[in-house]
Amino acid sequence: MPADAVSQYLEATMMICFGVSWPMAILKTWRTKKVSGKSLPFLLLIFFGYVAGIAAKLVQAGFHHTRPGWVTALYAANAILVAVDVTLYLKYRKAE
Repeated sequence: MPADAVSQYLEATMMICFGVSWPMAILKTWRTKKVSGKSLPFLLLIFFGYVAGIAAKLVQAGFHHTRPGWVTALYAANAILVAVDVTLYLKYRKAE
């Protein structure tokens, strides 16, 4: 297996591991309607990290005149999940 393919699978594994935690965090916030213990700056930092990862994949694809790799979709999915968590944070922080 080429090193590039191995690298993509390892990166995908990392993104999946990170991504599994977001639905659980979102569900907990949605059920309890409490955001204590969460940090908006931390959530935003993670969100912008995913956006930077997407941008890096797009730049790399543009440089090589190829399509972005399939791992880019995992970055996007995680960014969406973090955005949902941020939205819930902003909605429920007033209740505390």
